[in-house]
Amino acid sequence: MDEIRVAITSDQDIVAARQQGRALAVKLEFSPGDSTLIATAISELARNIVSYARRGEIRIRPAENCDRPGIVIVASDDGPGIRDISQAMRDGFSTSGSLGLGLPGVRRLMDDFEIVSEQGMGTTVTVKKWNP
Repeated sequence: MDEIRVAITSDQDIVAARQQGRALAVKLEFSPGDSTLIATAISELARNIVSYARRGEIRIRPAENCDRPGIVIVASDDGPGIRDISQAMRDGFSTSGSLGLGLPGVRRLMDDFEIVSEQGMGTTVTVKKWNP
C-alpha cells in the first residue's frame, strides 16, 4: 500500500486526514476501537498544525519490517517549532488557551511516539499503532 499524504491548511483538511487514517486502519484490520483511536490521534496532530503552523502535512502508511502489522502517522510542518517539548508534553499545558490535551493525548492513544522540533524550523511528530 502506498503512503497517503494530506496537506493540512484548514478544518476540512483535518476531517479528510482523519477519514483517510480511519480507512487505512480498517483496511489493515484494526478493531473499530483502535481505528477510532488512530483517527482521533490524526485529528489532534492535524489540529496542532492548523493552530500553530497554519500549514503542514499528515502522512499515513502501513508500518513495515515488523512482526505485527501497524500504522505510521507522520505530522510535519515548517512552523515556529516548539520552544520546550517537555513542557508541551505535560497535560494541561497550552500556549493557545486550549485544554492542553493534544500531544500528551496523542502519546497515550498510540503505541510509539516521537517528536522532533526546532525553533523557527518546524515540528515533526511520528506515531505508530500496532495491531495486536
